[in-house]
Amino acid sequence: MVETRYIFRVRELVRHHLRFFLCATVAALALRLIFLFRFASITADSLIYGDIAGNWLRFGIYGITTPQGIAPTFIRLPGYPAFLAAIFSLFGMQNYRAVLAVQIAIDLAACFLIADIARRTISARAARVAFLLAALCPFFANYAASALTETLEIFFTTLALDFAVAGLESLPSGRIDPWLGCGLSIGAAILLRPDGGLLLISVGIYLCFALARALQAKDTPPLHIVQAGVAVLFLAVAPLIPWTLRNEHAFHRFQPLAPRYATEEGEFVPSGFNRWVKTWMADYVSVEEIYWAVPGSEMDIEKLPARAFDSEQQRATTSQLFAEYNHLLHITPSLDARFAALAAERVQAHPFRYYAELPILRSVDMWLRPRTELLPSDTRWWEFNDDPRWSALAIGLGIMGIAYVGAALAGLSRARMSGSAALLLTFVIFRSLFLGTLENPEPRYTLECYPVLLLSASALFR
Repeated sequence: MVETRYIFRVRELVRHHLRFFLCATVAALALRLIFLFRFASITADSLIYGDIAGNWLRFGIYGITTPQGIAPTFIRLPGYPAFLAAIFSLFGMQNYRAVLAVQIAIDLAACFLIADIARRTISARAARVAFLLAALCPFFANYAASALTETLEIFFTTLALDFAVAGLESLPSGRIDPWLGCGLSIGAAILLRPDGGLLLISVGIYLCFALARALQAKDTPPLHIVQAGVAVLFLAVAPLIPWTLRNEHAFHRFQPLAPRYATEEGEFVPSGFNRWVKTWMADYVSVEEIYWAVPGSEMDIEKLPARAFDSEQQRATTSQLFAEYNHLLHITPSLDARFAALAAERVQAHPFRYYAELPILRSVDMWLRPRTELLPSDTRWWEFNDDPRWSALAIGLGIMGIAYVGAALAGLSRARMSGSAALLLTFVIFRSLFLGTLENPEPRYTLECYPVLLLSASALFR
C-alpha cells in the first residue's frame, strides 16, 4: 500500500490558510458550475464511451451497438468506459450529468495536487498561487463539464508527477512507496488514453539521466534509481495485461493500446490522405474543416491554406482529388494512393518544412490557440464574423492562454533548476515534441502539461 504521507501534505498548508483555500475552492466550484449549466458538452466521442460502458454493464460485452447487435471492440481503452460504468451503475444509465458532477470533484482534487507539487518544488506561498491559478483556470473548468477523458487524464498525470517529485525527495533513502504510487497513476493515465504512455517515457528518460549522474557523482545509490524505474515500469504496464489478453482472445491480435486512428478490426486507414494532411496542417481550424470531414462530409478546397499548394499544378491535382472524394464521400484505396503520391512529392520538395517547420507550428498552435473547441465561439475567431460576445470570449481565452505561457516562462527564469523541475520540464518538452508529429493539432492535447505550466507561473511569487 502506498503511504499517503508522501502526498497531500498540502493539508497542513490548507489548515494554516483555511480561509484562503475555502474562498478559492468556492470560486473554483462556482466557475465549474457555470460551465456545467451553461456549456456542458456531450460529444460524439462521449456517446461512444457511454455506449461501450452501457453494453459492458448490461450484457458483459465490451463493445459498441451496431445494426447487427453488439460488436466487441478495442477502439477505446477501458479506463473511461469503466469510469462511466461506475457512475451509471450508481446514478442510472446514461446519466451524464452525474458524470460531469463527479468530474468537477476530481478536477478540484487536481487543483490541490498542483498546489502540493508547487509546495514541494517552490514554496508554500507559490503553492497558494498555483492552487488559485488552477482553481480559476477556465480550460480545466470547461473540460470538467465535458464527458471526455481530459479531466481524469489531467488528474492522474498530476498525481503521477506529485508522486514522482516525492520519490525524488526520498531517492537517497531508498523508499519505494512514492514510486509505486507514480507507477499506478501512470497506469491509470494509460488506461484512459494511449498518450498517457508519454508520461511513462518521460519519467523513464529522467531516471536514466539520474542513474548516469549517480554513477559518476555517487550522491545517490544507483540501485535505488533502478528500483524506482522497475517499480514505475511494472505498475504502469501491468494494468494493460488483462486488456491485451482480452484483445488477443477476442480478435487474435496483439493490441496493448487502442489503435492510432480508433479503427475497428480490418477497417481501412487512409494513410496516404493522412500523410498529405501533415504536409500542410498547422492549425486547429483545418482539423475541423478538412481532417474531420473525412469520411462522410464534403471537403472545400477553398478552406485549404496557401501552404497546401507548392504550384498551380499541385492545386489542380488537389482539386481533382477533392472532386472525386466529394462524389464518393469516402476515400478508396486507389484515391488514397494518389493522395500518398501527392504527399511524397511535397515531402521530397520540402523535407525541412515537413519534418521540422510544420511540427513546430502545430505544437505552438496547440499551446496558444484559444481553447474554444467546446464553446459556441467560431473556430475562425480572427475573422470576427461571429456573435460579438463569442468573439470576445475567444479573444479573452486566447489572451489568457498566452498569459499563462508567458507567466510560466517568466517563472522558470526565476526558479531554481532542481531535479524535480528537470523532471517536470522533461515531461512538458517531450509531450510537446510528440504532439507536433500528429496531423491533428487539437488544443486539448496540451492540457496535461498545464499543471506544470501553472506551478511554473507560481514561481513568480516564491
